[in-house]
Amino acid sequence: METDNEVEVWHAMRATYRRELDAVHLLEKENLGCFVPMQYKVSIRKGKKVRALVPVIRNLVFVHARPSDVQRVKSQITYLQYITDTRSGHKIIIPDHEMQRFIAVAGTYNDHLLYFQPEELNLSKGTRVRITGGDFAGQEGIFLKVKGARDRRVVIEIQGVIALAMATIHPDLIEVIR
Repeated sequence: METDNEVEVWHAMRATYRRELDAVHLLEKENLGCFVPMQYKVSIRKGKKVRALVPVIRNLVFVHARPSDVQRVKSQITYLQYITDTRSGHKIIIPDHEMQRFIAVAGTYNDHLLYFQPEELNLSKGTRVRITGGDFAGQEGIFLKVKGARDRRVVIEIQGVIALAMATIHPDLIEVIR
């Protein structure tokens, strides 16, 4: 029987020194859920163009587990640290529905996704919308202009951690949420 404080929640965590993939390997061995936003990047290796899947934000790992399990694993993986809210100092816990929405989009590894630090965007200037068709039908976010894009994009934010702007979505497929 689980006590109230022992439900699985999403923790925003940092794996220092670019060891996010090592952390994922160890977390999976412990049967803990985790997610690292990844993106294809083209680099030159030995004179050849190589397309590889790499973490979008260095050191960022989302862990889905009961707090006591995270604490237990954290004591074994010394380079895994909680990300805390700068204002409150509390560990950042992400609601399941927000994380599911984020993973549904980030997990596509779409080349047209743009990632931002939350402070780079002013989401209060945007409009809350729902996507009504296409690959991302049902997803909700904030519709606004982002740097690096000619047109407005739908943005999904994980509060205080990361934001991602989707590929251009035709205006016919977007409805405003009132």
